[in-house]
Amino acid sequence: MTDRGTLYCVSTGPGDPELMTLKALRVIRECPVVALSVDREAKDGAERERCVAYTIARGACPEIEEKEPLYLYMPMTKDREVLARCHKNAAEQIMDCLKKGRSVAYLTLGDTSIYASCMYPAGLVREAGYPVEMVSGVPSFCAAAARLGEPLVSGAEQLHVLPSSYPLAEGLAYPGVKVLMKAGSRTGKVRELLAGKNLDVRGVERCGMDGERVYGSPEELDESAGYYTVLVVKERQPGEAGKNTN
Repeated sequence: MTDRGTLYCVSTGPGDPELMTLKALRVIRECPVVALSVDREAKDGAERERCVAYTIARGACPEIEEKEPLYLYMPMTKDREVLARCHKNAAEQIMDCLKKGRSVAYLTLGDTSIYASCMYPAGLVREAGYPVEMVSGVPSFCAAAARLGEPLVSGAEQLHVLPSSYPLAEGLAYPGVKVLMKAGSRTGKVRELLAGKNLDVRGVERCGMDGERVYGSPEELDESAGYYTVLVVKERQPGEAGKNTN
């Protein structure tokens, strides 16, 4: 019987290929198949170029172009039935490789443990008895804090990570530092929720990638802010003026 392959959920980091880990690069080189999430079912030959995680990995590991690609349809939707069907189909595609002894490196932007779509089919693969490993990476909000040139949290500060595509009001009321993931998708609502509050709000769009933009305040956000925008929201100390970093 052929030994089963392993599914590796591989983090590619936030955008700068130099932030990929040595382990991520080793796993990619060792796996014959590289799985990519794509947002279209029909193939047009440009799937790899549209996959941000793939272009990041290629910047650090050019030999990835020699790997067999496995395209997994993951639409941008909140429809649970559609997502469940896509996750099941993706898991079956992955297991078709694993049962032949072919390990799969499933690339994901940022870190696999933070809002990563790859973990849904990975859970089904694990339930079916196949080995699954997660390869950690640099989260986008850590890279954004570094780009802004200041600590994300310090002392006894709490850290709360909020997905901007869901209701934010309750999370923004938590004490400590708030990170708003993918804030560019709801710029108007974000500006409305933050307006008039004694908060220091800065962020980075496409951190480490071409087209990177730094925002010094929520007022600088506009409708052109992209999906890959991370905002760091801090409680302003008495007498502290707003900061601005370019």
